Amino acid sequence: MNLLVVGISHKKAPLELRERFAVNERTLPEALRKLQREPEIEEAAIISTCNRVEFVLAAFEKQDGMAGFRRFAEAFYGLRFDEYAQYFSEYRSEEAVRHVFRVAAGLDSLIVGEPQVLGQVKRAYLLAKEAETCGSTLESVFQCAFNAAKRVRTETNVAEAHVSVSSAAVEMAEQVFGGLQGKTVMIIGAGQMGELAARHLISKGVAAMLVSNRTHAHAVALARELRGLAVHFGEIWHAMRRADIVISSTGCPHFIITRDDMERLMAERQGRPLFLMDIALPRDVDPKVREVPGCTLVNLDGLEKVAQQNLLQRQGAMEAAVGILDQEIALFRERQEQLNVVPTIVSLRHRVEQIRQAELKRMRHMFGELTPEQERALEALTQGLVNKILHTPFTELKQAAHRQDRSEFLGVVQTIFHLKDDAPVPASTGVN
Repeated sequence: MNLLVVGISHKKAPLELRERFAVNERTLPEALRKLQREPEIEEAAIISTCNRVEFVLAAFEKQDGMAGFRRFAEAFYGLRFDEYAQYFSEYRSEEAVRHVFRVAAGLDSLIVGEPQVLGQVKRAYLLAKEAETCGSTLESVFQCAFNAAKRVRTETNVAEAHVSVSSAAVEMAEQVFGGLQGKTVMIIGAGQMGELAARHLISKGVAAMLVSNRTHAHAVALARELRGLAVHFGEIWHAMRRADIVISSTGCPHFIITRDDMERLMAERQGRPLFLMDIALPRDVDPKVREVPGCTLVNLDGLEKVAQQNLLQRQGAMEAAVGILDQEIALFRERQEQLNVVPTIVSLRHRVEQIRQAELKRMRHMFGELTPEQERALEALTQGLVNKILHTPFTELKQAAHRQDRSEFLGVVQTIFHLKDDAPVPASTGVN
């Protein structure tokens, strides 16, 4: 089984391109099934967050999977993949495993150590399980990635406070205003990102919190929890007249705040400045809003400076985290190597057991009537012989898991014992 990760992220692609390739939860199951229908691809998962879209694929033996992904991308997105290939990264085999581990641990995030990303990766895994596109290979990779991420979070300080996108946004607002005490904040979008931003703001002592969401009940629930005021989505412009800071993180596929909207609003505010933070993907705020006097707009790309500062501050923690991932990847590799020899061990045991049973059947008429005790003794005798004969081959096979010429060695064993003619055994889940 071959592992392939193809992805677009903040590292190589601007925000507008990440928007172009984002996959929302409504269309994600369809995308997974279309990927799995490609003849080279056996398993698939999609990690889609505000800063990345990663396609985690397990291809059939002796297949690469990239050709299948290209066909899928062109059909699903309606484009020529070659026009965008330069913005995508490809990882194969162990490098693909390492990349998934890094993403889950928050080491590949725009804001290093971002805690939300682990939950997003777990969600991607669960959605793939629900769509029945996650089999034994991806199951093994994700479970080991979750364990590695847990170790990074508990054994290092890479995930200390103020490392999420929402908290970085609040930090920037604090810098702009020189403190947030007495400020009125409006949150548009009552999802996880909006809620996290709201909680950070409350800890900074803001005076009032306004919450709006297309589903008003969600806004009411969050506002009640935060001791704020819920605003109907149709009344956001009226409410924004009194806000100092607006943080928008809806799931809308189009701009909900345009340049014309802001020109009208700022005229009503009589020049009082407004600080907008767009932490949504796709973006909620038209970038042309920056042209409106009195408006300051920061979006995800604008958080890159905070990300770089964050990286410098956590360099020591990063080194410790990378060391943990190295350990976990070595353990993963060892498990996979062991799995590669399991089918041959199972096949050899099956073959020898067939011989034992056949010989017992052939010779049984010579023994006459046997008592239960004699039957048990005969069974123990033959089983003991089999175990002693197989002990050395099994030991050698387990050690062969680490040999460079493992495939050739297994081939010799399979030929000597005619194991290729044996009954089928479960396929290896090893990552090549």
